Amino acid sequence: MAPKYEPPVFGVTGQNVFIMAFLRTGFLLLAVFAALPLAAQQLSLSRLFYPNVTLRAETWPGASLPDNRTFGLSRTSALGLIPIQSEVQASFSFRKKLDLRVRHTVLLGQYAQINPTFNEKLQPTNGFKSATVGVIRMQASLRDRLWVYAVGGGLTESNDTFFTPQPHLFGGGARMHVLGVQTQILYGALLTYNQKFRVVPVFGVNKRFAKDWRITALLPFQADLNYRVKPWLNFDLIGAYGGYSGGLQELSASSAEKLLRRQNYQQMKFSLAANAHLFSVLNVSLEAGAAGFRKIRTFNSAQENLATESPALGPYFGASVRYITSRSKFSSKMLGKLGLGDGGINW
Repeated sequence: MAPKYEPPVFGVTGQNVFIMAFLRTGFLLLAVFAALPLAAQQLSLSRLFYPNVTLRAETWPGASLPDNRTFGLSRTSALGLIPIQSEVQASFSFRKKLDLRVRHTVLLGQYAQINPTFNEKLQPTNGFKSATVGVIRMQASLRDRLWVYAVGGGLTESNDTFFTPQPHLFGGGARMHVLGVQTQILYGALLTYNQKFRVVPVFGVNKRFAKDWRITALLPFQADLNYRVKPWLNFDLIGAYGGYSGGLQELSASSAEKLLRRQNYQQMKFSLAANAHLFSVLNVSLEAGAAGFRKIRTFNSAQENLATESPALGPYFGASVRYITSRSKFSSKMLGKLGLGDGGINW
C-alpha cells in the first residue's frame, strides 16, 4: 500500500515568496535528476508532484553493422512515481535567526523489457528484463540553500542470468545557485556502479529566455529545449545520452559450456517530442528522431572487452502516456501559484 501523500502547508505566511521561489527551481532540479535512471524521459514537473504512472514504448529500427548484419532495438516500460514527503519547517537558532526548510521526497520505480535484435533475431532469446527503484530528495533552506540528492539501483538481466545478477547502483548530489527568477545553474557529482565504480561530474542550467521558451540541461546526460504553444500543448527538442547494460549467457565455441557475458549499449539520441495534456489527468507524448554515436560492447565475467560494434545512424520513434493517479484541488491551486505550469503540463 502506497504511503499517504500530504501536500505542503505554508504555515509562515511572511516567507511564502521565498518558499515558492525555491520550489519553482527545486522541482526542475528534481526533474533533471529523475531523468538519470529513467533513460532520459521528458522533464515533467507534474510527474514529480502528483502520484502518477507512465507507460512508454520505443523502437530503433534495424541499422547496419560493419559485418553486413543489422542491429535493432525495442523497449517498453512502466514507470511509477509517488511523492512520499513534502513539508515546510520553520526554526530559530540561539541567535534568534529564522531558518525555513523545505523538503520534497519522491519514490520511483520502473520496469522495462529491452529487446535487442541482430539480423531481426532476438538476442538473447527473451531479451532483457530491467527493474529500477530509487529515492530523490530536494532540500532547501535559508541557511543551507538548495540541494538535491538521489540514490537507487536495479537489475538488467536475461532469463539465463536472472539468478546470478549484477546490480547497477547510482547516487549523487547537486547544489543549485539561483541567479534570478528565470536563471539557475547547478553543479555536483554522480557516483555509479555498473561492473565498476565511476564518478561523473555534472553541470546543469535552467534558463527561461522568452515567455514561452525554456532550456533545461544536465550535462553530460541531457539537454532539452522546450516551447509552449498553448497551455495544453508544448514541444521538446531533446539531446540525450543513454543505453543499457544487461547480463546474458553465451555458449563456448569449444564446448557446450555456458559463459557469463555482459552486453553494454550506448548511444546519443536526438529527437523532437510533442506533448499534450488531455482530460486533466493524461499527458500524451509522441517522439521521433535519430540515434547516433552508437556502441555495443561485450564483456566477460572478468570485465574484459571481447568485442566492440558500431551500429550506423538510425531512426528512433517513441510514444508515452502518463496517467496522474490522484489530484487534489489544493495541490492544483498551489502548483498554479508556484508557476509550475497549467494543468500539470511539462513546463
